[in-house]
Amino acid sequence: MKCALDLSGIRKTFDNFVALDDAHFSVNFGKIHALLGENGAGKSSLMNVASGLYLPDAGHVTIDGKEVALSGPSAASALGIGMVHQHFKLVKPFSVAENVLLANPRRRFGAGIKEISQEIRRHSAELGFNIEPERIVGELSVAEQQRTEIIKVLIGGARILILDEPTAVLTDEEADRLLTIVKGIAQQGAAVILVTHKLSDVKKFADSVTVMRGGRTVTTVDPATKTREELTELTVGANLPLPERTPGEFGRRRIEVLNLRCARNDGHVMLEDASFYVRAGEIYGIAGVSGNGQSELAEALMGMRKPLSGVIQIEDAGETMAATTAAHMRQLGAAFIPADRYSYALAGGLSIYENFAIGALDSGKYGSWLKSSGDAMKRDTEAANKEFDVQGVQTLTQKAALLSGGNAQKLVIAREFSRSPNVVVAHSPSRGLDARAAAAVHSRLMAARESGAAVVLISEDLDEVMALSDRIGVMSHGRVVEEFDAPADRQAIGNAMVGHG
Repeated sequence: MKCALDLSGIRKTFDNFVALDDAHFSVNFGKIHALLGENGAGKSSLMNVASGLYLPDAGHVTIDGKEVALSGPSAASALGIGMVHQHFKLVKPFSVAENVLLANPRRRFGAGIKEISQEIRRHSAELGFNIEPERIVGELSVAEQQRTEIIKVLIGGARILILDEPTAVLTDEEADRLLTIVKGIAQQGAAVILVTHKLSDVKKFADSVTVMRGGRTVTTVDPATKTREELTELTVGANLPLPERTPGEFGRRRIEVLNLRCARNDGHVMLEDASFYVRAGEIYGIAGVSGNGQSELAEALMGMRKPLSGVIQIEDAGETMAATTAAHMRQLGAAFIPADRYSYALAGGLSIYENFAIGALDSGKYGSWLKSSGDAMKRDTEAANKEFDVQGVQTLTQKAALLSGGNAQKLVIAREFSRSPNVVVAHSPSRGLDARAAAAVHSRLMAARESGAAVVLISEDLDEVMALSDRIGVMSHGRVVEEFDAPADRQAIGNAMVGHG
């Protein structure tokens, strides 16, 4: 089988930080080649070199047997390379069709929009994505934005397709459907690179897997010859257990959602009469096929979307009050972990210590808004970084955008949990994280539960929901349609997810 892409001896540094050091990778046409490694191992950096986003300091890039010097993403695209990034490259005020047209220009805008819209509908139907070309990207859920990115690259006709965590926001069924289609694309002659943390995806769909650690290539193996445990050990050095669960001793209702009704920005109602409660010392997991109101529920619970009707009540210091804005909810002891950490939880252009301290500025802990103590902020940030194992920090003044996904999530959790919250709202908290980082996030959620917090866990990763939850609510068509006590039957939950159409 002919080699589609070969990367050899790749080195890439950012200031004094070595992201890649003599990294190697190759993929053949007609194959799916997976890339495994912890957050910060260099996987995305290596693929950013392959897609022309980064220029390597050293090494060679060979495409279809010819060595090339990629001057940028356009040059890579012209050579048949398309990359779907984990953190989306979409213009949120634009429609789906306009975003796809930006990446795949046509001579005339009007005719181009019409042609692109037809292609979007065709690919959407083939993939089962249900993406409407006219929808504004900023109104889409995270999962729908992911699908838009995949369609955008497919319309571009890439022969070498790089997918960075493509199934991170998909349910089991959706992930299987997508990767089955991707496998079909490979069988038709394309080369597919699957950057993922999901070992089930690697075992089921990949022909080969390369493991990276510390910016270097460790090994390349046939996943069929390795167990999940062996692949985990190759990736992180040890097989990480799930956090230990103790029997729940639940207290009063800490958060209660009553008859909540919410609409998207375009007015379409996504939540209709949603109701549930979570007690102190309990994790309440919400499962469901994406697009059934989970994102709108998370936004409402975080004070980011105003309900049309209904109420969210939080119990604080023995008194139950209706929560309104995000600031009000934080005053009532709520902590938030959004699905899109870079858009809603971190300011990438600000420093690490500023991102940590901003959550406490309104309390006066660091002084007034006009005059705050930078030394105190840095001292607390440094202590929190150690406690929550935030790595990749060269200096506290470095921009938060330079952290890997796992360490960025740890910084968010360090800030939110430093206040000992009594309510935690977590939306896809381990999305795109490696096994070690995901285990650290799960341990923190369990610790919050043990300390008496009420945890609302909204996730499209059913394994995550089932592993952590004391009770599970299934959402369909904007409502909680069924509830299950742990330990719950996976098949029963799956039936509830798809059986209320």
